[in-house]
Amino acid sequence: MSYSLPIETDRLTLRRYVENDYDDLLKLQSNPDVTRFLLYDVRTPEQVKEALTGRLADVPMDADGQALTVAVILRDTGHHLGEVTLFMNSVEHRTGELGYVFHPESHGHGYAAEASVELLRLGFEELGLHRIIARLDARNTGSVKLLERLGLRQEAHFVQNEYLKGEWTDELVFAMLYSEWDKRS
Repeated sequence: MSYSLPIETDRLTLRRYVENDYDDLLKLQSNPDVTRFLLYDVRTPEQVKEALTGRLADVPMDADGQALTVAVILRDTGHHLGEVTLFMNSVEHRTGELGYVFHPESHGHGYAAEASVELLRLGFEELGLHRIIARLDARNTGSVKLLERLGLRQEAHFVQNEYLKGEWTDELVFAMLYSEWDKRS
C-alpha cells in the first residue's frame, strides 16, 4: 500500500511531523481542553517527546494497528493547527479509523473538516479501504457535528462502556463505506 504526502488543499498542508514540531505538539497535548475527550490525559514534555518520535517514523500502513498521523499546517502562516490520524484497523477487512485533534483556537474555521476529508480520500482512494470508522466520546458534540458534515453515519451508541478519567462515558461510532465515499465525490 502506498500514499502521497504532503497533501495540499486551498488553505492547508498535511505533512509528516518533523523534529521542529515538538513545541506545537507539546502545546496541543498538554492542553486540558484538548485532551478532555481523548483517551489520554494531559501529557508531560517527556510523553510528548515519545509521541513525536512515533509520529516521525515511516508508516507503510500495511499492517494492523499502524497509524499515520500528519500535522495540519495553515499554508498562509505556517501555523500548526492540529493533526489528523488514519489508523489501519484491519488489512484483511480493509478497515480504518479516522481521528483528529485541533488547537481550540482553530475550531470553527472548517480546518478539521478540510483535513479529515483528505484523510478519508487517502484511505479510500490511495489505500483501498472499504470502511472507515470514527469513535468518540458522546459528549463531544463538536465532533459529532463534524462527522455528520463529513457524511459519516452514526452506527452505534454504547452506553457507559468506557471508564475514562474517573467516570463512565458513552461512546459513539460513526462510519462510511467506500461506496458512500464514491457517491459523495
